[in-house]
Amino acid sequence: MTLQRMQRLNRLPEETHIKGFRVMRESDVPKAFALLTQYLKKFDLAPIFTQEEFEYLCQNRSNIVSSFVVEQEDGEITDFISYYHLSSTIMNHQQYNTLNACYMYYHAASRTPLPDLVNDCLIHAHNNDFDVFNALDLMDNKEFLEKLKFGVGDGNLQYYIYNWRCSQMNPEKVALLLQ
Repeated sequence: MTLQRMQRLNRLPEETHIKGFRVMRESDVPKAFALLTQYLKKFDLAPIFTQEEFEYLCQNRSNIVSSFVVEQEDGEITDFISYYHLSSTIMNHQQYNTLNACYMYYHAASRTPLPDLVNDCLIHAHNNDFDVFNALDLMDNKEFLEKLKFGVGDGNLQYYIYNWRCSQMNPEKVALLLQ
């Protein structure tokens, strides 16, 4: 397969397609927090955030985190998604010196199918010059990884939680994300 064909097959649209998908505002924090709190209850290993912690971790901050919501026509916030930024320096390359990467962070989809929500997040990241969008196979992420053509990584993530005794857990039962 040629590079041009590969690019054409994997090209993202320029515009998001979910009606009401937008950047999360400060006024959305309580509703997005409630959505995420409810969603995280279904996992065996998940953080319990206060609203202040959620705001600190997920409020939009340049070069740190990007968060989005889906607002219905009646003003109801039904979905939340975020990614964090983690760029890397490229050593000894004549043309490039930075790899702009982002990582799927927390999300809670109550009305919008998760693959659609992530797809709009990918479009936003691409439009903001990110080169790579990474996601772990935690939570419900397997719903979109294959469908949205994410490649399988070669790493193996093991959590060590100091002073806790836990049985082995499958990734889909874990909602603890480390930055």
